[in-house]
Amino acid sequence: MGDVSVFKIDTSEAEPFLPSGTLQLLEAPLTEVVNELESGRGPGGEYLGWLDLPVQITKAQIADMTAAAVRARDDTEVYVVIGIGGSYLGTKAVLQALGTGKGSRIVGSQPATEGFRNRRNGSAGETRCRVPEILFAGTSLCSVAFGNLLEYVRDREVRLCVVSKSGTTLEPALAFRFLRSHLEKRYGRKEAARRITVVTDARKGALKQLADAEGYESFVIPDDVGGRFSVLTPVGLLPMAVAGVDIGELLQGAAIMRESSRNVDLRKNSAHLYAATRFALYREGFTTEILSTFHSGLTTFQEWWKQLYGESEGKDGKGIFPASTLFTTDLHSLGQYIQEGRRQLLETFLCVREGDSSLTVPEATSDDGLDYLVGKTLDEINWKAFEGTRKAHVKGGVPCMSLEVERLTPVTVGALIYFFEKAVAVSGRLLGVNPFDQPGVEAYKQEMFNLLGGP
Repeated sequence: MGDVSVFKIDTSEAEPFLPSGTLQLLEAPLTEVVNELESGRGPGGEYLGWLDLPVQITKAQIADMTAAAVRARDDTEVYVVIGIGGSYLGTKAVLQALGTGKGSRIVGSQPATEGFRNRRNGSAGETRCRVPEILFAGTSLCSVAFGNLLEYVRDREVRLCVVSKSGTTLEPALAFRFLRSHLEKRYGRKEAARRITVVTDARKGALKQLADAEGYESFVIPDDVGGRFSVLTPVGLLPMAVAGVDIGELLQGAAIMRESSRNVDLRKNSAHLYAATRFALYREGFTTEILSTFHSGLTTFQEWWKQLYGESEGKDGKGIFPASTLFTTDLHSLGQYIQEGRRQLLETFLCVREGDSSLTVPEATSDDGLDYLVGKTLDEINWKAFEGTRKAHVKGGVPCMSLEVERLTPVTVGALIYFFEKAVAVSGRLLGVNPFDQPGVEAYKQEMFNLLGGP
């Protein structure tokens, strides 16, 4: 079991599935790959900028993003983030995690649309809403979903944040073309340009060229940070700031985990312990990992994790397949398979002890068989469900690890982001693959372009 100041990792229900002394034998190769990472050597060494991001982002950069966020909140009902994969998943994951439960730093207490409707109508006692609604576009090619989005923003005050290093990825590029056309028709070309912000390459690419030509506000994606590792760059930090997240605290949490993950003692380094344990289990035939949670605010975080681990490890015929479940809901659908299906599964629980502690089981006027729960909080009951599930799954032959946080705050979420990034970099290198490329992603694109008559 390992502890840091922001969360606890427990591998005690996974290690019995390993031959005695396995983790100790991995310490030497783990040290070697960590030294490679820290020195910038090895495959993908040109994409290691994320390692020091939490301590390298300057106060001036944070101030620039904060100022842009204030401008956006001043005249915007709906802030549309356009991007796919790493260009949006991390942002959406953080906003969902901090938008539910205690400890949220998302500001604003009323929907943006209500605040702006009051302002338009000149209502007495009107108040300026501080946070626009954050929506995401360019995540698919579904005409129904995108048509619904266009209809939703048609009569609302809109800004766009376009996130793409190249500007040529089809899904976000098409979404931007549609939405830019909408803005230009509604506001005129000059005002539309003022309402568009791009996060892109510093020097090259179609989006950079367009931004320079049209005068769009721009922020830079660092050259040495790949898309799925970019959530702690302006890719994620800018829209989070618009939503009211304390991005300084988010970076603080990541910095805490960065420092913790430099500890040479495996038992005191949660990221390395997680990486070593899952790699050891993989070698024992556990080839699918389920990231399970009992907290509904973490479902998009699970999606971000699946991209991070799937793209980083799944190559050269290797890698652990990443899957996810939301409990207790999925215990009533996938629970049977997890308990008694093929024994290639390992499970990591991502647990939050405190959600809404005000929800306490009340007394009832008639007997419904639940009097033994009177006075208990829903959080307490949910935690016992986690403990019972873990115990059952271990007995069923599933190695289980758990990551346990008291509550979701910008600090704990920032720490979790860095934890998973560092762990997958280490485990990918242990697997013998380059964790920072994704050559297989291009295969479907080329086939699609061929069918469409594109380049």
